[in-house]
Amino acid sequence: MPGLKGDAGRRDMRYVALAARQLFSVIFIIASAGHFTLATIASAAAQGVPMAGVLVPVSGVIALAGGLSLLFGYQARVGACLLVLFLVPVTLVMHRFWAVSDPAMVTLQFALFMRNVLMLGGALLVARVGAGSLSLDALLTEPVAVECPA
Repeated sequence: MPGLKGDAGRRDMRYVALAARQLFSVIFIIASAGHFTLATIASAAAQGVPMAGVLVPVSGVIALAGGLSLLFGYQARVGACLLVLFLVPVTLVMHRFWAVSDPAMVTLQFALFMRNVLMLGGALLVARVGAGSLSLDALLTEPVAVECPA
């Protein structure tokens, strides 16, 4: 952040990273519930998803697990990889703007496609850099000082 220098700036950025990671996770956590509805399964089947009755709920579990992982910062790199695993096929199969003839639907599907590309970038960033210092990952890897009266 501009104007932040030294330790104070690094401390402040810890909170920005925490908020960003948690805000990013919310869309996956909330959207995962829809993957267990008949309407979503039917929509995926109409888009040509094979075994939609199985794959759509599985994708909901993947999105939920990845989202929760990022929310708490626990195994965040693995969670981010789960989100990449979720986003790539969903983006390419469910938001095929190039295969739609209705101009309004082209615009909608293009916007959804680009939203997913943006989220894919965020997931790849977390997969690379991890959860940050305010996370369960950091808490669990910090050495614990044990005082032993000798």
